[in-house]
Amino acid sequence: MNDSILIRQETEKDFGQVEEVVRLAFGNMPESDHTEHILVERLRQSDAYIPELSLVAETGDKKIVGHVLLSKVTIVSGNGTHTVLSVAPLSVLPEFQRRGIGGMLLREAHQRAAALGYGGVLLLGHEDYYPRFGYKKASAFGIKFPFDAPDACCMAMELKANGLNGISGTVHYPDAFGLN
Repeated sequence: MNDSILIRQETEKDFGQVEEVVRLAFGNMPESDHTEHILVERLRQSDAYIPELSLVAETGDKKIVGHVLLSKVTIVSGNGTHTVLSVAPLSVLPEFQRRGIGGMLLREAHQRAAALGYGGVLLLGHEDYYPRFGYKKASAFGIKFPFDAPDACCMAMELKANGLNGISGTVHYPDAFGLN
């Protein structure tokens, strides 16, 4: 599909390029508040950050054209608190979109997260894009998001069999998300 694209863990020297990729990826999206690049920086400074789950897509000539970040969030319910992951954000430079790079990033992030022992991942995203990767409405798992968004855009996915089994309640985002 994309033989010339390498998916690898982000390094500190990538931060400047990643910021530009994230800014440009969301630049023309009307539903964006255009602060996704600031979110990435705040998450890197937080306890929710998992360096192994901050990945870049790099071309053969070492240009970073995509980035994905999975960070820790919790689901709080009557039976306790459960740590899962959140995809935020998934970014691909506009001129490289619709080439499968976002999917490559997402699949690799899912594999690495499962290998690290995480059972589930959540996201707020386009209802027509993410289901092809296995995402379903979070409400089907009994998971609620703490903000007003269309049910079809609030999604969850199990990273391993029964990875979200018995986990329901409200998602609590770390302070880095600026929601609290």
